Amino acid sequence: MKSRSAIVIGAGIVGLATARALALQGFAVKVFERTDKAVGASIRNFGMIWPIGQAAGKMYDRAVRSREIWSAVALKAGFWHEAAGSLHLAYHPDEWQVLQELHALFQQEGRPVRLLDKEAVAALSGAVVTQGLLGGLHSTEELIVDPREAIAALPGWLTEQYDVEFHWGKCVSYISDQIVYIGNDEEYEADLVFICNGADFETLYPEHFAQQPVTKCKLQMMRLVSQPHDWRIGPALCGGLSLIHYNSFKAAPSLPALRLRYSTEMPDYLQWGIHVMVAQNGRGELTVGDSHEYGLTHDPFDKEFINRKILDYLRGFACFKDWSIAQTWNGVYAKLTDGEADLFFSPEPYVYVINGVGGAGMTLSFGLAEELVAGL
Repeated sequence: MKSRSAIVIGAGIVGLATARALALQGFAVKVFERTDKAVGASIRNFGMIWPIGQAAGKMYDRAVRSREIWSAVALKAGFWHEAAGSLHLAYHPDEWQVLQELHALFQQEGRPVRLLDKEAVAALSGAVVTQGLLGGLHSTEELIVDPREAIAALPGWLTEQYDVEFHWGKCVSYISDQIVYIGNDEEYEADLVFICNGADFETLYPEHFAQQPVTKCKLQMMRLVSQPHDWRIGPALCGGLSLIHYNSFKAAPSLPALRLRYSTEMPDYLQWGIHVMVAQNGRGELTVGDSHEYGLTHDPFDKEFINRKILDYLRGFACFKDWSIAQTWNGVYAKLTDGEADLFFSPEPYVYVINGVGGAGMTLSFGLAEELVAGL
C-alpha cells in the first residue's frame, strides 16, 4: 500500500517526468490531461536530448541524468531511440574559432567531444556539405527519440511499471484545499498536487502566473519524408547559427564577435530567432527547424518565409536524398524571461507548479523532476 497520494496535471514531458519521480518516491499517482492524448509542445520538437547545449554544472548534470533515464526507459517501454550524438559545423573562420574554443573548454569539463577536420566530418556523415567546410565539433552524448512515439508510449509504461492512473479528456477547472475539481461533477483529493501546464497560464492560478517572469515562445518546424534505401545522416547536424542559441556556447570568448557578424549579415535570422538543426527518427524522416517568436499571444498561422529561410540555411550545410516536405507545424512553450531554467512555485499549500523549462523540456525534465520531488 502506498501511503501518500499525488495528482499531476498535464501529460506532456514535464508531467510524465513528474509522475515518474513521484512514483519512485512511493506516491500513488494520478495524471489528468485535458485532451485525449498529449498534443502540445512535447510532441512538436526535434526529440533531441541535448546535454551539449547546457552550461557546465547543475544544468549539464541535469541533462546527463535525463539522458540516462531516457535511455533506460526507452528500452523498457519499447520506443525507438538512438545515441546519435551531434555535429556542429563551421564554414567561416569565426565559426571555426568558436568551435576550437568550445572543444578546449568542453574537454576540460570532461565532455565526450572531438574536433574534426573536413575529411573526418565527411567520413562521419554523408549528409554534410563539404564545399567550404572548415571542420566540425562532434559530441557523442546526444540522444534522439521520436517525440510523438515517446510521449505516446510513456503513459502506458508508467501505468504498467508504477500503477500510475491516467485520466484523459479531463480539464481541471480549479483547485482548492488539495482537491482538484473537474467541471461541476468530479473532484479528486491528494496529498500533493503538481501543475505541469506548459503554455497554459490562463486556466489555473492565472493571477500567480501574471506575477512570474514568464512568456510564451512560438516555433516553426518541418518534417521531411523518410529517406530512401534506409539512408541515415548519422549525428544530428547543426549550422553555425546554433552556436549563438545555447547557453553552454556562451563560454567561448569569440562568440560575441560571431554574433555581431550574424546580426550584420543575417539580421532577419536573428529577428525571428532562427537557428537550424536536423535530426532523423527511426523511420528515416528528418525533423528540421526552428524559429523563436516571443509574446503572450501568438497567431496560429505558420509564416512561409520563416520556413523558407530555415530551408535555405539548411541547404548550406546539409544534403539529403529527398527534400520532400511531409509536414509543417508550429508549437508554443513557456519561456522564462529572467534567464532561469525552470519555474517552481507553490500558489497555495501542497500545490506546486513546475514549468518554464523552455525549449529544453526533453533534455531536462526527467532530471529536474527527480530533483524537485526529492526536495519536498
